[in-house]
Amino acid sequence: MEKIISTNRKARHDYHIEETYEAGIVLTGTEVKSVRAARVNLKDSYALVENGELLLYNMHISPYEQGNRFNHDPLRTRKLLMHRVEIRRLAGKVKEKGYALIPLKIYLKRGLVKVELALARGKKLYDKRQAIAERDSRREIERAFREKQQF
Repeated sequence: MEKIISTNRKARHDYHIEETYEAGIVLTGTEVKSVRAARVNLKDSYALVENGELLLYNMHISPYEQGNRFNHDPLRTRKLLMHRVEIRRLAGKVKEKGYALIPLKIYLKRGLVKVELALARGKKLYDKRQAIAERDSRREIERAFREKQQF
């Protein structure tokens, strides 16, 4: 069973999601307590492959209130845990095709903190406008259908 802690809703608006992957994350003790309290922000965060390691940048985890001197830097770079073969495959795709690695959500799975990473390609402005128009038209159709059912 998964308990979703935080989602990156902006990611689906700004990117075309191609594939998703699950990765573990290396956290300190006070970071885990802050994550369990859902004090995480994934906005503007991204992952890169450096020296064969997968690193997550700009994920904000608020300092734990009872953490005193053991607290961490909220925006520090965190290491993601995946199999070496998967990391190499992701590194190749990101390098050759212009993809980005974007975290979609952070969640607890069997007591462990996991991150869902997406291999994503950026949307152009006209793609975003088209997606908004499709969503609005779908909403209008559903509204008309509901009104018709009431009568």
